[in-house]
Amino acid sequence: MARQRLLQAVHDAVAEEMARDPKVVAYGEDVELSIVGDLRGLHEQFGHDRIRNTPICEDTLTGMAVGLAAAGYRVIVHMMFSNFFYTGMDAIANQMAKLRLMTGGQMSLPITVIAGYGAGAANAAQHSDAAYPPIMNLGGLNVLVPSTPADAKGLLKTAIRGRNPSFFLEPSGRGGELGEVPDGEHLVPFGSAAVHREGGDVTVVAIGRMVKPALAAAELLAADGIEVEVLDPRTLVPFDEAAVLASVAKTGQLVVVDEARECCGAASQIAAVVAEHGFPLLRGPIRRVTNPNVAVPYAPIAERRVIPGEDRIVAAVRAATGRDQAVPA
Repeated sequence: MARQRLLQAVHDAVAEEMARDPKVVAYGEDVELSIVGDLRGLHEQFGHDRIRNTPICEDTLTGMAVGLAAAGYRVIVHMMFSNFFYTGMDAIANQMAKLRLMTGGQMSLPITVIAGYGAGAANAAQHSDAAYPPIMNLGGLNVLVPSTPADAKGLLKTAIRGRNPSFFLEPSGRGGELGEVPDGEHLVPFGSAAVHREGGDVTVVAIGRMVKPALAAAELLAADGIEVEVLDPRTLVPFDEAAVLASVAKTGQLVVVDEARECCGAASQIAAVVAEHGFPLLRGPIRRVTNPNVAVPYAPIAERRVIPGEDRIVAAVRAATGRDQAVPA
């Protein structure tokens, strides 16, 4: 087992799948140079026929993906930032999400869309959204939000080999973080959550890059005798409802941490699922820690006020347990 950066794990997953299957192709904005770094060197390795730059036109990128997949290719589309889903939405919503149903299962669409998401790097409002909620809402699309290099590699390889479109979200600004990645073949199944820390007092479901501040908050709270269970869904569609309900059955409390905005975000969906199917398990109200319903500001000091951090997570957990103040030393 080797320690790798998340972007290197993404790179290796794509390289391994392209070497394994000559029908895997990748294209997007600046993928040959790969200014993000996750596909760097693959153009030299696999050539212009399989790694190709495109114009800055997301409608073209997403429409091409449907056509190539229908023609028998396994397509990787790199869209750089998840905000660009919005400008490629026609093919995403009306073709990727629907054509397998509309063809009675005759058409498979093995498409993997890669994009960075989230704030924290002063990329300003049009490059800093966590834009997975509208994708979750469409039906027919897998939504993958890994928090570790191992999960990034395993989920991406599973997506590339699949028959349905998958949206793979990289955490912007944290692709350089290190983690252990298993040697050899490594696949992570969809719809299987991971428990990063066990605890009996409060369940914290943290999505993607929110796992790190959730774990930091759990360490702070442990010093006051509050044991937090940190659960990472890893995939939002499909979603491991059973794992969340099992954790809530143990703790009786739920806090959901989501970098998407509060209104209609993933946190709202998770809260609704638990309220509907696990209400008797709860000993208090579900709490959400999210971005407010505003555009992400450019200025770093203002940006930090918008993103959920360990202080807001600590406050939500304390409120859930009725211990709003720290225990005196």
